[in-house]
Amino acid sequence: MVLTNDYIRGLVEGEGCFSFCNVPLRPGQSEKSRLPTFALTMNERDKNLVEAVRRQLGGKNQIYELGPYMNDGHNRRAIVRLMVRDIGTLKNTIVPFFYNKLHGYKGKQFKEWIEITGKDTNVPKSYKIMWKLHKSGYYSNNPRFD
Repeated sequence: MVLTNDYIRGLVEGEGCFSFCNVPLRPGQSEKSRLPTFALTMNERDKNLVEAVRRQLGGKNQIYELGPYMNDGHNRRAIVRLMVRDIGTLKNTIVPFFYNKLHGYKGKQFKEWIEITGKDTNVPKSYKIMWKLHKSGYYSNNPRFD
């Protein structure tokens, strides 16, 4: 299955998330690290679609399969989740792929995510390169995906 870039962006507008994962404390740390994270979560029946997105983005990232959540009294189905947390894929693929190409709330969330990545002291320094490239205009001047 080959997906167009616009199809993937539309899918992420509805089902994607730009957020942070808290990493447990290591010896000598006083606060948890926060790793910038891109996630795409869908019902288990769409696992092939999530795998196609991962392939299209050139990812080696794991797709997690999570069982149904029923603690709130609703009968929910199992889900699959693609999570991208490594700096190389985020900086070289995820950010340029979505940069200035998302609209509505997801576009706002994406911009806030990049800003927080640069300003949050709990985000590892190696991830701040994404914010620096954003501020320098690199992503605007060097579109990699159209």
